[in-house]
Amino acid sequence: MMSTESEIQSEIESLKERFNETKTLYREVCALLFFRYGITPTASKLYQYVRKGSMSAPADALARFWEELRGKARVQIDHPDLPEALKAATADAVQTIWSQATELARTELASLRVETQAESTKALADLGAEQERADALEACARELQSRLDELAAQLQQRSADLEDERRGHAATTARTEALQRQVGELQAQHERTRADFGVELDKGRAAIEAANERAGGAERRALREIEQERAGRAAAEKQLEGVRTKLVETERQSQAKALEFVTANTRASSELDAAKTAVKHLTAACDAQGQQLQNALQQASQFKAEADTLRSLVEQFKPVAPAKPARSKRSTG
Repeated sequence: MMSTESEIQSEIESLKERFNETKTLYREVCALLFFRYGITPTASKLYQYVRKGSMSAPADALARFWEELRGKARVQIDHPDLPEALKAATADAVQTIWSQATELARTELASLRVETQAESTKALADLGAEQERADALEACARELQSRLDELAAQLQQRSADLEDERRGHAATTARTEALQRQVGELQAQHERTRADFGVELDKGRAAIEAANERAGGAERRALREIEQERAGRAAAEKQLEGVRTKLVETERQSQAKALEFVTANTRASSELDAAKTAVKHLTAACDAQGQQLQNALQQASQFKAEADTLRSLVEQFKPVAPAKPARSKRSTG
């Protein structure tokens, strides 16, 4: 079950929906309280229920309510059908109620004016404080706006720098990729070069070995020819020595037996001519063998020079081994 205050408040909310004008709303609330609930309305109570307009609005509405009520009461009192005693009693009651209500309304109006003045003073003080706070907040807002503009400018600059960095990074990445491709190509070329060098090195080694074999063969042939030449010279010298010895003996015999051996001398002269011819042939053979020996020595020197040239070329194309890092000696305490 709803309480009286709840019912009054519910009725007043209904009146608020029906009456938009403040004065009319206060007048209806006065009639509701006085006639339906038997409550003598006051300005403070009216404002407590309605809470619209200024503090003087309920007091004005209450005064007009009592004035209307008094006018209605006078009309009824002046009715010719009422007894005089009832007219007098009603007039006295209405007068008393009017006087009390008017006095109460005036008292509450004065109190409300004092309260309104105090509240106005406080409101002005609060308004000044709020104004100062608003000024401080406005100054703070301006400072924050300035700071925000600076931060926006910095952010824009940072965005531009970031974009430049991104472009530079993209360019660097492209250059890095190009360099990596070049390095890969150079590595592949280096591998091909190493393979080709290995092949050429094997060919050079084979050529050196072949040249060494040819030089060794030429040297062996030259040694054999030299030995043969020496043997031929020894045989020719030995034969020549025999011829000389024989010639000496023949001459001695010829001198001793000149007269006896004329014919033998002639034969000996023929043998001497033959021996000279043989010696000449042997000398020519020795000279030819000497020229062959010289040619063989020159060919051996040429083969040796070719071998030296191939060795120098191999040394030039030989890959240089990486230097081993020097081991640092640990100092002992």
